[in-house]
Amino acid sequence: MFRFLLLAFAFAFPGIVHGQNWPTKPIRLVVPFAPGGSSSIVARSVAVEMEKSLGQSIIIDNRPGGGGNVAMQEVARAEPDGYTLIISHIGTFAVNPFMFESLPFDTNKDFAAVSLLAKVPNIFVVHAGVPAKDMREFVALVRKQPGKLYYGSAGNGSAGHLAMEYLKLVSGIDIQHVPYKGTGPNLIDLVAGRTQATSAGSPPLMPHVKAGKLRVIAVGTPQRLASLPEVPTVAEQGYPGFETTQWYGIHAPAKTPPAIIQRLADEAAKAARTPSVAERFKVDDAEAVGSTPEEYAKYVAAEQKRWGEVVRKANVKVN
Repeated sequence: MFRFLLLAFAFAFPGIVHGQNWPTKPIRLVVPFAPGGSSSIVARSVAVEMEKSLGQSIIIDNRPGGGGNVAMQEVARAEPDGYTLIISHIGTFAVNPFMFESLPFDTNKDFAAVSLLAKVPNIFVVHAGVPAKDMREFVALVRKQPGKLYYGSAGNGSAGHLAMEYLKLVSGIDIQHVPYKGTGPNLIDLVAGRTQATSAGSPPLMPHVKAGKLRVIAVGTPQRLASLPEVPTVAEQGYPGFETTQWYGIHAPAKTPPAIIQRLADEAAKAARTPSVAERFKVDDAEAVGSTPEEYAKYVAAEQKRWGEVVRKANVKVN
């Protein structure tokens, strides 16, 4: 079907299909969270490479708020001309549709998948002053002080929020959630000791871990990370089958011309697979992907099915 539409556009708008009329001005890539998080790192790394082939600047525009819904609404209403895109994320595309009673947009109908860019492992960390060396000790500590400890997240519906609520579900612990407008603000309070724990992608956390301000107590991937071989997985520490990984991609407003979607997908996938980006991601334990629009759409659908079930079972609600 997609190829049929692309062929139809080739006859109707040959200039667009062959890249003669697009892009002719800078492209805005909206990041639905505050600067400093994994989403910004992925966006900037890929944008630098895409600019080289597209011949236009890609402006990174951080629009935090509402667990990513503020940015989602803005992009859903944007002109579908390829000049406004959004970094899609597990929280905004696989969690929010099930966690919020209503949204001012339809996640599946108002957006078009472009390409899956990267998968980033979630790790669980605590402030250096928390007397817990691993997940078992952390769970035991929280059980001794039910409702008295706090974890921060990048916001309601963020991957870290869901990961911690999933942990609460399987472990039975009672720890309070403090949502922030992005990973950056979340880490400010965690490093200062105003909250005790968080879960997020490893890129923004590792500098603080290396500085001795935070301690990694578990990783959310099925296998241990090469960069943290001494840190066991959550599954290894008593919770078999536990897995949480963040992912990032690009979506465009629905009705964006298929030819532009395809051009963006080709350039995004190529950018994600360049040695410089792959190496940049590897430093932070992220896996560079790059996919077709069809592959990404199927991936998002599968993630919605999986995390929608988690949201329902954990009874995750917006605070």
